[in-house]
Amino acid sequence: MSRFTFAIALCLAALASPPMLPADHSPTPGGDPLLDPKRGERGYVGAAICGECHEKELDLWTGSHHDLAMKEATAATVLGDFDNAELTAHGVTSRFFQRDGQFLVQTDGPDGELRDYPIRYTFGWYPLQQYLIAFPGGRLQSLGLAWDSRPKEQGGQQWFHLYPGESMSHTNPLHWTAPDQTWNYQCADCHSTDLQKRYDPEGNVYDTRYAEINVACEACHGPGARHVEWARAHSAEQAQAGNGGTTGSAEAATIDAVSRGLMVDLKDHDGGTWRIDPETGKPVRSVLRAPDGSAQVQTQTCARCHSRRGRIWDELTPGEPLHQAFRLALLDPGLYFPDGQIEDEVYVFGSFIQSRMYHQGVVCGDCHEPHSLRLHAEGNAVCARCHVASRYDAPQHHHHEPGTAGAACVSCHMPQRYYMVVDERADHSMRVPRPDLTLTLGTPNACNSCHQDQDATWASAAVAAWYPDSPYRGTHFGEALHAAERNVPDAAARLLALAGDLDQPAIVRASALARLREHPSPEALMTVRRLLADSDAHVRAQALDLLDLADLRTRVELGWPLLSDPARTARLEAARVLAPVMRQGIGGRLRDQMSAALEEYVAAQMVNADRPESHLNLGLVAAAAGESKLAEQAYRTALRLDPRFTPARANLADLYREQGRERDAEAELRAGLASEPDNPALHHALGLALVRAQRMDGAIDELSRAAELAPENTRYQYVYAVALDGAGRTAEALPLLEAARERDPANRDLLVALIRYNAKLGRRDVAIGWLDQLDADAPGDPEVQQLRAQIVQGTSKDPDER
Repeated sequence: MSRFTFAIALCLAALASPPMLPADHSPTPGGDPLLDPKRGERGYVGAAICGECHEKELDLWTGSHHDLAMKEATAATVLGDFDNAELTAHGVTSRFFQRDGQFLVQTDGPDGELRDYPIRYTFGWYPLQQYLIAFPGGRLQSLGLAWDSRPKEQGGQQWFHLYPGESMSHTNPLHWTAPDQTWNYQCADCHSTDLQKRYDPEGNVYDTRYAEINVACEACHGPGARHVEWARAHSAEQAQAGNGGTTGSAEAATIDAVSRGLMVDLKDHDGGTWRIDPETGKPVRSVLRAPDGSAQVQTQTCARCHSRRGRIWDELTPGEPLHQAFRLALLDPGLYFPDGQIEDEVYVFGSFIQSRMYHQGVVCGDCHEPHSLRLHAEGNAVCARCHVASRYDAPQHHHHEPGTAGAACVSCHMPQRYYMVVDERADHSMRVPRPDLTLTLGTPNACNSCHQDQDATWASAAVAAWYPDSPYRGTHFGEALHAAERNVPDAAARLLALAGDLDQPAIVRASALARLREHPSPEALMTVRRLLADSDAHVRAQALDLLDLADLRTRVELGWPLLSDPARTARLEAARVLAPVMRQGIGGRLRDQMSAALEEYVAAQMVNADRPESHLNLGLVAAAAGESKLAEQAYRTALRLDPRFTPARANLADLYREQGRERDAEAELRAGLASEPDNPALHHALGLALVRAQRMDGAIDELSRAAELAPENTRYQYVYAVALDGAGRTAEALPLLEAARERDPANRDLLVALIRYNAKLGRRDVAIGWLDQLDADAPGDPEVQQLRAQIVQGTSKDPDER
C-alpha cells in the first residue's frame, strides 16, 4: 500500500471511528460554551491582555465591526425587534419574541413546520444583523431573516428576508436550516479568532471552538503569548534601568518582530511616504514597497477574510501568503463581469489586486485605520491624502457640481452594488469608467448607474468629450474574457495572448488560463510551458490545471518540478494532475515523492470534510491514481452528506461503467432521478448509459429530457441530435443543431453535424453553406478541405463515425 493509498484509507477509516461529542451551545453561567478552554496552549491571550500595553489600539477596535462580528445574544447586543414583531416572506409568517430572558423566533424548520427557536448569537452589526441558532450535532445555523440596522429614514429598522428573489421552501439548498447555511463551515472562521472547526466525519458532528468570539487582535497579529512574555520581561528590564518600564517606547519599536515574540509584523519600517511626482502630478511612494515586505503581508492578512476564497489548509501561519492556506476565486462568470468589475459578493481582494493602486504599492492601511476600520478621512478627503485635491477634486476633473454625488471619487471610481439586500459594497479595482465597454461587452458602468435615464452611447460620448486623449480607452482584457464566454472562433487565441501578457494583473492572466480549458488549442502548450515558471502562484496553478488536457508524458515532463513549488495551491494542482502516474508502477524515490504530494492533497480536502465537494475531489484523484475502491467510498461519502449532489452520483456511475458494471451505473442514475426528477445532468448520463446498452428508445427519451431541461447546454443538444440521427430521425436533429448553433456559434461539432446531416438528407447546397462558414472560421484547415471533398463526392460520414 502506498503512502497516498494509506492516507485516503485513514481518512475513510475515520468514518468508522467513535464519534466525538458535539459542542453544547446551551448558555452556561460560566460564559460562552464555544470558547476554547485550551486557547492558552495555542498561545492566545485575548484582547484584554493586549490592551494592557496597547490601550489606544484597543480603544479604536472597541465597537468596530471586527469587535461586533459575533456576540452572545443579550439585550445589549441584539438590535432586532423581538417585541412580537412579525414578517411574512415566501408564504411563511415568522414571529420574533422574548421569553424567560431569551430572544426567540417562530419560523419554519427543516421539515417546513413552525417551531420556536432560541437565538444563541448575533452575527454582524451594520447595515444588517444576522442571528445564529443552535442545532443538533454542534451546528449553528444562520437564520434567513435578518434585521436591517440602518436608520429608518434609509429604509432600515425592519426585518427582511435575505433571499427575496428565491423560491424559498424548506427543501431549497439556501434554506436557513440547510448545510449551505451552517455557520461552522460557511462563515465562522472570518467572524472569530483562531476558529477550530473540529468536524467529525463519522458522527457528522462539530465541536467547533474559538479563542475569542469576535475578530480580535490575535486574528491578525497571531497568538500573542510570546510577545506578552517579551513585553513583561522588557518592561521589568526598563524599570530596573530606571526608564519607567515603557514597553511601547520608540526604543522597543526598533527591535525586530521575532525578537519581540511576534509571529508577523504588519507595520511599515522603511520610512516611506506618499508624495507627488513633480513631473506627472501623481502620487508615488518615496520608498517602493517590496513585493514580499511587511506591507504586502498586511494586504495578504486582510485577504484571508476579505476575499472570495476556499480554505485548503487547517493550520494558519500568521504572515503567510494567501495561497498557502486558501484558493482564491478568479474572475469567473457570475462572480465578476468580463471587465473585472464585481458582480457577486467577492469581498474586495480580487478586485483590489486588479487595481493600479495595488500595483503601485497601496495597501489596505493607506486608506483604512486597521483597528477601527474607519477611513482615515471622510469622503473625497481620503483620496486627497495622496491625490492633489486641486487637480482631482475639481469640476475640470469630475465634470459635476461640487458637493453632489457625481463629484464623489467613489461614485466614478468605486461604484457600489448591494449584497445581502441592504449592504452596499464598493468595487476596489478603482477603475476609470468605461461606458464604451458597456456597448461592446454589456458590462455596467458608473455613469449609467446614476444617469439611468440615459444610455451607454450617451455616457460614452460624454466621457470621450471630456477626455478625448484618454489612455484608458482602447483594448481591454475584458474583451478576451467576453470572447471566451461567447465562444467566438478566436477565443483561444485571445485567451492565450492575455495569459502571456505580463502587463496584465496576475488574477486576470490566471482567469484567462482557467477559461482555456473550454477552448483547448495546440498552441496552448507553449504558453503553458512558460507560465509554469510564472512569478505568481495563481498563474502557475492554472497553468498546471491546463496540463490535464495533455498526455501523461507531457504532464510529467512539465508538471513534476512543481510538486516542490513553494506555493501550496500550485503543489496541490500538480499532485492532482500527476495522480495517474501512480498507475504506471513507479517505485523508489519517485513513488515516495508522488505519494507525499498526494498525502498533502488528501489533507487539503479533509479541511472541508463536512462538504460533499471535498469527497468528490478525493474520489476523482483516487480514480485517477487507480484506486477504484477508495474512489467509490469517497463518492458514497459525498452522497451521504448530500444525496442531491449530482457530480458525485454521475462520477460514481461513470466509475461503474469503467468497471463494466453497467447495471449498477444505471441503478445509481435512476436513484438520483428518483430524488431529483428534473436534473438534466442525470438524464443526460442515463441516456448515454442506455445508448451503451443499445436501448435506443429509452436513451432518446432521456437525452431529449436533458436537452429540454437545459436548452442552454449545447452539448446536450448535440448528443441528442446525434442519437436522433442514429435512430434514423436525422431530419428531427437539424432544428436542434441550428438552435444550438445560434447560442454557440463557434462550436465546431455543431457545425460539422449540420454539414454532414444536411448532406446526408440530400440538401447539398445547405451543407455547402454551412461548410463555407466552417471554412471562414478555420481557413486552410485540412479537415475542412477533406470534408468539402467528401460532400462534393457524396461520401460524407456521420459525426459519430469520425
